[in-house]
Amino acid sequence: MASTASHVSFLPPILTFCGAAVVAVPIFRLLGLSAVLGYLAAGVAIGPSGLSLVEDPQTIATVAELGVVLLLFIIGLELKLSHLLEMKGDIFGLGFAQMAVTTLCLGAAAYAIGFSPKASFVTGVAVALSATAIALQMLGERNDLQTPYGQRSFAILLFQDLSVVPLLAILPLLASGAAAEHESLTDRLLAVGEALLGITAVVLIGRYGLNPFFRILARSGAREVMTASALLVVLGAALLMQEVGLSMAMGAFLAGLLLAESNFRHQLEADIEPFRGMLLGLFFMSVGMSIDLALVRDQWVLLAIAAPAVILGKTLLITVLSKLFGASWRDGLRSGTLLCTAGEFAFVLLPVAMGLGLMSPAEAQPVTALAAITMLLGPLLSTFVEKMTANRRGSEEDPDLQGLPGHESELESRVLVIGFGRFGQIVNQVLLAQGIQATVIDNDVERIRDAGRFGLQVYYGDGTRLDVLRAAGAEKAEMICICIDNQEAMTKIIEIIHENFQNARSFVRAFDRIHAIELMNRDVDYQIREVFESAIVFGRAALEELGTEPEAAAAAANDVRKRDIARLVLQKEVGTMGGAELVVGAKIAPEPLTVPTGRARALSPETRDILGEGVS
Repeated sequence: MASTASHVSFLPPILTFCGAAVVAVPIFRLLGLSAVLGYLAAGVAIGPSGLSLVEDPQTIATVAELGVVLLLFIIGLELKLSHLLEMKGDIFGLGFAQMAVTTLCLGAAAYAIGFSPKASFVTGVAVALSATAIALQMLGERNDLQTPYGQRSFAILLFQDLSVVPLLAILPLLASGAAAEHESLTDRLLAVGEALLGITAVVLIGRYGLNPFFRILARSGAREVMTASALLVVLGAALLMQEVGLSMAMGAFLAGLLLAESNFRHQLEADIEPFRGMLLGLFFMSVGMSIDLALVRDQWVLLAIAAPAVILGKTLLITVLSKLFGASWRDGLRSGTLLCTAGEFAFVLLPVAMGLGLMSPAEAQPVTALAAITMLLGPLLSTFVEKMTANRRGSEEDPDLQGLPGHESELESRVLVIGFGRFGQIVNQVLLAQGIQATVIDNDVERIRDAGRFGLQVYYGDGTRLDVLRAAGAEKAEMICICIDNQEAMTKIIEIIHENFQNARSFVRAFDRIHAIELMNRDVDYQIREVFESAIVFGRAALEELGTEPEAAAAAANDVRKRDIARLVLQKEVGTMGGAELVVGAKIAPEPLTVPTGRARALSPETRDILGEGVS
């Protein structure tokens, strides 16, 4: 019995987390607020300061942090190294300015209320950092990551994440007495060397090892193996970075960045996404559970002044700095409200500082509570500002989009092509001829590799999976071209498109006449039999070679084309023998182009125009 009880002991907390999320998140979404707020509120409710359904929030902290790790991996996948280099001005200019100015202002405020100089510095740094998970989640919900303010906000967040490592190295240097001597200069140099070796290992493996690795796994056709391999890559890179003293999130981001131009990026994103969403929600709930309501009650006056002051102060500073770096006032305000919270790393820096004697518990605990409260209130301000500015945005942002990282990729995602066989290749060539860079996915590894030899980018992905289609940009696509040669899979893809991506037009390759009629019954926007037009052109060329005048040959070909379209429409209505009289040479009816009046009314205007005077 003891072993049985031990076996099921993990269920109550899981049910608690799931139940809290299921209740809180839909309520907040119905109120027009971010899902992040729902998770934070749920955490407060079930935590030690609420209903005490979860007594120790630290028990889930390690697992919850994996949500941030997976989030940074997906963000890395969506960036290209070339785009990152284009952002270097914002990363190291705007990002550094934000950290320096905000740390100085907040540190001075902490010193003014009685904190020691060292505690003031730690407080300034900890609160100057912003919540990466909250900001990126809200940008994702708004679909704003590729906008100018989204890119600048991400640049600031990226610099903050990069600065965590040197900050953790600086803290022991600020400590006094035995704490300062905890590490020698040799130890610190070795730590730096280990960090550089770890980064080098991730870069080399990501650059030269991962694509062949995924190619081998893809040939097996086992979907669960691809999912396991995706988790292996993310968590392996995160663990390696942690072992050499760096941030797990930065390791995952680096791995994602190295795979951003991989043929497998969309498949990896689809495999990781469910885990990311679940664990990130758990992370937000753990932050909510960390808010000590008893401490808030005891020091409510200080926190009631400090929390709004921090949120409004950071908003003002980031707004002004963004304006100085070329943003509009509106975009600067949006970035400011998005980044006005304290960050996740505050919960890392503050305990380290307290352990080194830089802060007393009486100083660290209110700052920890302050950081958590800003993470709860900040999204409210951001949501309010977003709604206030929503009606005033529009065309004036368009000029700013030009040349910014990510904008080009949005233009290129107008068309999604599924399948890169002989049919899909020609479709892609026609699109490229007019400068339209379609996103192309296929599940044939060898075909993808052959395309790469010609400089063509084809991504690995299973088009019958909704998550893969979303990762490939189907929600933004104006048109989805289905060019695969598997009729059953094609039917499944059409159903997914019509159910989930109704704004995209469906252009579909048909195999034969029966399949074309089936596609018409499924209301695809356009279908064509793969051999029909080539046979028409072939027949016309044969007539010309036999001595028929080119005009007469073209007229004959057009006549056959018209009859075929009319017959397809009638077959769709009455069955296989519908329109049989329209077959050239048939002896069924003397006037093959006459369509009964009742049927003619059901035809589209385009079809009636094609049939011409024969339609009454």
